[in-house]
Amino acid sequence: MTRYRIVGDASEVVIDARSNVHPIHQRARGVDGFVDVEMNADGSVDLAQGVTAEISLATDRLVGSNPLETRELRRRIDARTHPTITGRLDDLRAADAPGAYNARGVVTFRGVSRPAEDELRITRDESGALHVEGTHEFDVREFGMEPPRVLMMRVEPIVRIRIDVVAEPAG
Repeated sequence: MTRYRIVGDASEVVIDARSNVHPIHQRARGVDGFVDVEMNADGSVDLAQGVTAEISLATDRLVGSNPLETRELRRRIDARTHPTITGRLDDLRAADAPGAYNARGVVTFRGVSRPAEDELRITRDESGALHVEGTHEFDVREFGMEPPRVLMMRVEPIVRIRIDVVAEPAG
């Protein structure tokens, strides 16, 4: 099994939400973690070997285009008490398209862990680095968070999270 370390400056998490006023877009670099995987010669994941991965993001790295929205999001997250958002990959299975996989794992946000399942795309580039991309929609209320309100703006509880991770072989 080869361990790949996530390259924080080359990886990002994007959070998109809707409000009654305008779309909200938060972005964060500085993702941390690893992927343990064996890749086949054709660039596909060797599913027979199993795959594990962990990803974490410091909540203070979330930055939006509006400082007021960013401040309110961090307050709602309770970033001082819950400084990280984490994800753990428990299972990976082939999906219909090449490079696409059905992923199942656990996301921990605000100290609450919930199962998550969605599709990931995993590819390897010419340099040997892995690229992992995926999106998932969450209802923040399932994590004990009321959707933020900023002045007259109300944010909807369903948010779309997108990860774009680059990981290089460790060591």
